[in-house]
Amino acid sequence: MTASLIKPESKLRSLDNPEVTMQKIIQSLPKACFEKNARKAWTEVVVTVLGVALGYAAIVFSPWYLLPFAWFFTGTALTGFFVIGHDCAHRSFAKKRWVNDVVGHICMMPLIYPFHGWRIMHNFHHVHTNELDVDNAWRPFSTEEYDGCGPVVAGAYKVIRGRLWWIGSIIHWFNLHFDWRQYDEKDQADIKLSVAVVVLFGAIAFPTLILTTGVWGFIKFWLLPWMGYHFWMSTFTLVHHTAPDVAFKPTDEWNPAEAQLVGSIHCDYPWWITFLCHDINVHIPHHVSTAIPSYNLRMAHESLKENWGEYVCETKFDLELIKTITDDCHLYEPEKAYQSFKEHQAKAARS
Repeated sequence: MTASLIKPESKLRSLDNPEVTMQKIIQSLPKACFEKNARKAWTEVVVTVLGVALGYAAIVFSPWYLLPFAWFFTGTALTGFFVIGHDCAHRSFAKKRWVNDVVGHICMMPLIYPFHGWRIMHNFHHVHTNELDVDNAWRPFSTEEYDGCGPVVAGAYKVIRGRLWWIGSIIHWFNLHFDWRQYDEKDQADIKLSVAVVVLFGAIAFPTLILTTGVWGFIKFWLLPWMGYHFWMSTFTLVHHTAPDVAFKPTDEWNPAEAQLVGSIHCDYPWWITFLCHDINVHIPHHVSTAIPSYNLRMAHESLKENWGEYVCETKFDLELIKTITDDCHLYEPEKAYQSFKEHQAKAARS
């Protein structure tokens, strides 16, 4: 029986079994989960291209009052490009590395994501999932860090942990993926190549779009669909690693098996979103092994539920879920995973 999202006052979820290791979890999965299938991989590409084309057709022909729906649909379809690039970053799209690199660059190019920079940062997240002060994807600040980081950083953090969570990945994108100096020297040539690819794309595509459709055309055809994509980029990352009963752990307490199996959360979304986004929401098996292609994630998830169901957390995407996360899951608190900004402010006022 799988676990569901638990309310803030509930007991923290943990592995509570030192004999459960990553090796045992991975070995429990069917070998078919790891098999690459070129037909399925390229079918995902076709689905995304057709979905994006349909979205842009809707933008072109929709009356003004339907444009928000067209933008949101197109942003969701564009997320499919990210998921394909995501598989390429994990070398699970194709057997040949150069194919993964080429397809990854092409898919992430219109999203203005430098492929290698994102690949390296994201793989670091997989190695250090839910490791406090180390994980680079939506880790919570400690109360001491929050109080000492200055008004600008604290303000930005408060914004993206609250009701404006959906702009969080834009801040992450801007801060982390273009400065090759923050990467190891051996990776800097790859980062520079990927930055050059997206800069060249932007230098050609954006002026062309503005010259042919005007500034409004740039906003209408690129910026707003791109923000729709970032809504999902932010939402997937936040929801799939944040719950009131799922704790980030300091390094001396951190356990990789617990982090990947218990610290990752499966979330069900409406079918058309999971279809366009290639099952990125089936997130637990992806953290158990990045070698599983996106089209095999559901098979792997069913296996994990069968063998490790007591540790598998499933939830459903709705307003209540987002309200719980954005109201309660703010600052790291060792006893109950999170402390809200209101709790922290009240505690500070009492001291």
